[in-house]
Amino acid sequence: MTDTIKSLSTHDKVLAGLGKRRRSERNFRVFGLMATAVGIIFLAVFFTTLVANGSSAFMQTFVVLEFEFSEDALAPSGQLDLEYADFDGLVRNAIRREFPEVTSRRDRRELSKIVSVGAAYHLRDLLRKDHSLLGSHIQLAVPTSSNVDMLMKDNISRTVDAAQRTLSDKQIAWVDELVASGKIHSKFNTALFTNGDSREPELAGIRGALVGSIYMLIVTIAISFPIGAAAAIYLEEFAPKNRWADLIEVNINNLAAVPSIVFGLLALAVFINWMGLPRSAPLVGGLALSLLTLPVIIIASRAAIKSVPPSIRDAALALGASRMQVVFHHVIPLALPGMLTGAIIGMSRALGESAPLLMIGMVAFIVDVPGSFTDPSTALPVQVYLWADSPERAFAERTSAAIIVLLVFLLLMNLSAVIMRKRIERKW
Repeated sequence: MTDTIKSLSTHDKVLAGLGKRRRSERNFRVFGLMATAVGIIFLAVFFTTLVANGSSAFMQTFVVLEFEFSEDALAPSGQLDLEYADFDGLVRNAIRREFPEVTSRRDRRELSKIVSVGAAYHLRDLLRKDHSLLGSHIQLAVPTSSNVDMLMKDNISRTVDAAQRTLSDKQIAWVDELVASGKIHSKFNTALFTNGDSREPELAGIRGALVGSIYMLIVTIAISFPIGAAAAIYLEEFAPKNRWADLIEVNINNLAAVPSIVFGLLALAVFINWMGLPRSAPLVGGLALSLLTLPVIIIASRAAIKSVPPSIRDAALALGASRMQVVFHHVIPLALPGMLTGAIIGMSRALGESAPLLMIGMVAFIVDVPGSFTDPSTALPVQVYLWADSPERAFAERTSAAIIVLLVFLLLMNLSAVIMRKRIERKW
């Protein structure tokens, strides 16, 4: 009888607690869904804002003008030298022909500001390629200034007081006349991908930063992957299990959590101050990023090697294979997909780092596209930093565009890691 009462009381307690446990589980699911929804909302807001601000940078406003490649206009002194020819005067004459009624010096100066200063460089390059244009009249589409470009993209409000705008009422009226006559149109902004950095927003591009980032990634992967993979193989397969090995493992794990700017300080002290390597060079940037990615690659490679079943090692040893043959003929081929994935993830982290590069001088304003590993250069994250620090609205637009390109680059790298893993992965 006593056992029956105890059994019933325990049963009642279980039933009473069952509802509470179910409510707790339901609340936990709700909180989890809410947290996931909040993360997705923030991510959607981020990408929406980024695309909304940066998508317009992939289009550029051009104005069609008639240019007279007259030798008298280009070389008033009588001797034509394309390096010193007056192409700026050629551009000024072309825009003034569209508005012959503009006669005052001040108005003409404002009228000339409608066209980008890069139009003169475009004309010089065109004449260098084709000398037969000398003495001819041709119509060409040249970029407008960044202010006109922002006006056409509705980033400059016409209703704001003229004192608070970068374009005067007269300039806006002239632009409207050019639009009405079909002289102004927009097309894909190839300069964003073919030009280096510039003080003029309409001429600024990411080619120099993109090439510099590629050079740095080449140096980084060439140094960090062989060293990281070799260190992981030794520590996992050959190193004796003692206190020294434990100390090394702890330090590797700690290095993976060290702030990236510390690696920049180390690179500044060792590679520049001690070894005398050139500042702001992709070679030094790649070496700095190699220090940053080495712990990540070692940890990922060790995890991939650990995932290989011990039975494969035992079977190879039982068939008479040496320790070296077991590792390089059986373990490494099976662990290679995970090792490569870790390397690409490390490269993705390196591509997005800017703090180490700031410490070695890659924050400098560099116009030329680097041609080698030792030429002065910058990187995409640093380019984003430089443009974001500029007060001009056009640079804010290009900042978002550079971030979009950087994210696409990172997405392609991670996608290549997934595809590579699927192609060479072996199942057991």
